[in-house]
Amino acid sequence: MKTITRFIGTMVASMALLGLLGFGMPSGHAAETAATNAGAIAALPGNAATVDAHVHGDDGHAHAAGEGKNLLREIGLRYLTAYMFCLSICVGALFLLFIHHLFDAAWSVPIRRVVEQIAALLFPWMLVLLVPILVLQKHIYPWLSIDPADDHSLEVKRVLFNTPTFNILLPLLVASWGWIAHTFRKWSIAQDKDGSPIWTRKARVLAAAGIFYFAFSLTLGCIYLMKSLQHHFFSTMYGVYYFAGSVWTALITVWVVTLWLKIKGPLSQVVHQRQIQDVGVWFFAFTIFYAYIHFSQYFLIWNAALPEETFWYVTREAGTWKWVGFTILFGHFFVPFLVLLNQDVKMNPAIMVPMCGWAWLMHYVDMTFNIMPTYEPLKMGPQVSFLDPLFWFGMLALLGFFFLRNFRSAAPYPLRDPRLKEAITHHEIPAPGAAAHH
Repeated sequence: MKTITRFIGTMVASMALLGLLGFGMPSGHAAETAATNAGAIAALPGNAATVDAHVHGDDGHAHAAGEGKNLLREIGLRYLTAYMFCLSICVGALFLLFIHHLFDAAWSVPIRRVVEQIAALLFPWMLVLLVPILVLQKHIYPWLSIDPADDHSLEVKRVLFNTPTFNILLPLLVASWGWIAHTFRKWSIAQDKDGSPIWTRKARVLAAAGIFYFAFSLTLGCIYLMKSLQHHFFSTMYGVYYFAGSVWTALITVWVVTLWLKIKGPLSQVVHQRQIQDVGVWFFAFTIFYAYIHFSQYFLIWNAALPEETFWYVTREAGTWKWVGFTILFGHFFVPFLVLLNQDVKMNPAIMVPMCGWAWLMHYVDMTFNIMPTYEPLKMGPQVSFLDPLFWFGMLALLGFFFLRNFRSAAPYPLRDPRLKEAITHHEIPAPGAAAHH
């Protein structure tokens, strides 16, 4: 109970802090900016009559229709932000499964069932949650309403950037990730019954082949879902950027869930400090890896100075969006990096549970930074809406419910995995300067 209380307390305090720091453009300033822009447009030759007609209500119906489209676009983008956050945890957990089987890891066997169940949420639940995005696709993605003949950037990408391919490939990608996750879990549960090493071998083969498909498909998925919001943008590192943040968020989630299940009892006999610390070490490593990837993308785009690349960051340096960028810089990297430098911290729930809340918030801010600047009314800065916690916490609550329900349907850890004994008996953390016992 203390774990949950700390986590919730951290989330509330962090959101309040961001609010006090001015996370969002004041409505007065937004109105002033809109008025200034309207005046500038009216001053252009040929626009005076249009503006006058608008003032007198001659195009009231068109204006109302435009507001309706804007509302649907805002709903779609805020929903997409929450969806990309939840998707990142699931695909991050799937990557951890790939790594576990590829390297024949023993230390992670006791926590593997937790990771399997998080990854298994990809199907059907993340596929079901994708439906509103497909329904609102015309409002979310402007390129779907553009004739490729009028846009050279869209024309050269027409093989992938067309409506039929988008509507077929995107659900298939999410479903395929879910199939891989469920296959890993099915074989793991089958091994609980007969203890045969054949299941371990089959999982290793699937991981060896699947890791290449995962890298390609995850890149394609985040290009469709996020990068295509501004389809002119070019970046060869965007898929790795999303991947790094996904694994980072998944690791701290696994840390807290594992600790909670250890305290509650299901994992109390098999999870020791070694597993807790190692997950914390991985989280620390991906803190650095994420920062490296994000900096590299920014530096390469800045150095090349190509218009089809630089505009993406120019958009996100306008108004108060630049402060969101600084928040990610310090909150996504410097805070967790400095806090986790000490080895003991990685096993301290009093620090790591609040760190989970902080990491979740920073990753959500990161997703907001990628998605919401494409919404015209927010081009000068973010504004928090009631839709944000509604979609974000609503999805998390739904996924949490199904995680707990399905987790109870099988043993809480792989009962007859050939490496389980090694994981349980070789868990001591060596003292500084002493040789590790493996």
